[in-house]
Amino acid sequence: MSCSGEYVEHDEIIQIKSSIQQQLKKAKYGVSDHSTVELCHWTKKSFKGEESCYKHKFYGISTHQCMEFSPAGMYCENRCIYCWRPMEFYDSLEMNSQNVAEPKDIVIKLMAEREKLIMGHYGDPKSIHKKLDESLLPAHYAISLSGEPTMYPKLPDLIKYLRTLPQTKSVFLVTNGQEPLMLQRLIDEDALPTQIYLSTNAPNCDSFMKINKPRYADSWERWNQSLELLEIMKTRTVLRMTMIRNHNDFEGMIPAFAEMIKRSNAHFIEIKSYMHIGRSTNRLARSDMLEFEEVSHFSEILAKKSQIYSVIDESIPSRIVLLQNQQRKINPFISAYA
Repeated sequence: MSCSGEYVEHDEIIQIKSSIQQQLKKAKYGVSDHSTVELCHWTKKSFKGEESCYKHKFYGISTHQCMEFSPAGMYCENRCIYCWRPMEFYDSLEMNSQNVAEPKDIVIKLMAEREKLIMGHYGDPKSIHKKLDESLLPAHYAISLSGEPTMYPKLPDLIKYLRTLPQTKSVFLVTNGQEPLMLQRLIDEDALPTQIYLSTNAPNCDSFMKINKPRYADSWERWNQSLELLEIMKTRTVLRMTMIRNHNDFEGMIPAFAEMIKRSNAHFIEIKSYMHIGRSTNRLARSDMLEFEEVSHFSEILAKKSQIYSVIDESIPSRIVLLQNQQRKINPFISAYA
């Protein structure tokens, strides 16, 4: 496999270059081969009995037992202006199936890396040891973090493996929609996650290109193929809309957004503000964040315009509002399916 500078090979398995690994580890990532894991802001707060992630409020996910990771840590087809991940290191659009780690190996190694990250919190007097103990065996897996997980060629087997673990209650997958063929594989191979998110931030091709800065010439077509697959997926589906001031928050865009979400027929719509954190601060300003009241106002108008969605929940600290499809109504709480 040729190397463009980002990766080197070791025992035929793709490795993130050591200099980049050092930067990732300094940023508190765990790294194994081409995969990454991290303890998010909300997980760390939950260790102390403080606020939990909005996914706990919306879907009943246990924040301290959530493992957020990616099997494609430094791979992505887009260079989204709002991304807070280290996308400056991305420079490849191919993961050869002959050179990737096996799903079981990824999970075992990342669990060990995650455990190292957790151990440091036992020394914090504010930490609740019972929560730390419980966190060592994840109940929820969020396949997102850095990179685009649908680029990992063995993703169906990875999701199937996670399902076999006795503690697993749910698996979430977040995708940018650039790999519709992989999404079709998840359907065909009975490998759908508990809930799948499609990142959504533009109602038309022009704004899509400006916000996502995709590497594929047919990126808009790929994304629309993914959008149309949501309706036939036999799992919970979500459109996650990231709103950026003066980019996609115009009320004039609402009719097009309304048609888009109706086409998807997704169970839920999450509408959230861009957050001025991480690497995104090099590209956007703090003023590009919307206040919660602005997100709420936009959400109310969009729900009304769609005629099939309604606002059912919100999280002010995360500046996010949850809409539900009233024609495909299901219980938001994952525990209802356990």
